[in-house]
Amino acid sequence: MKIHKLAATSMVMLLSAGAILNNAAAAESEYSFKVTNKTKVKITKLLVSEDKKEWGYFDIGKGIAAGENMTLVWDSSTNNEGCDQYVKAAYADGSESEEAKFNFCEANLELEF
Repeated sequence: MKIHKLAATSMVMLLSAGAILNNAAAAESEYSFKVTNKTKVKITKLLVSEDKKEWGYFDIGKGIAAGENMTLVWDSSTNNEGCDQYVKAAYADGSESEEAKFNFCEANLELEF
């Protein structure tokens, strides 16, 4: 699996899980991670930042329903950033989770909200 470094300046470029799951070859050549929604509210946006000042977001399509999970892949335009990134979820009820720092170079990374 090729591991990409991340770019805070181009965070609005993620591929949706549906496209990745339909193309196993693409998933093998990109760095992916799993997101699980353990709340009772749909996740509508997954925000990411290297510095907690400028936030981008992942394309999660129509969202991640309560109790569901999704696999996401970093876009190649993020190759020049560091592995450590802050992530937070925005929910259908207008609330947001606290941001948490993750190392996206870690193999088999799973995020739970």
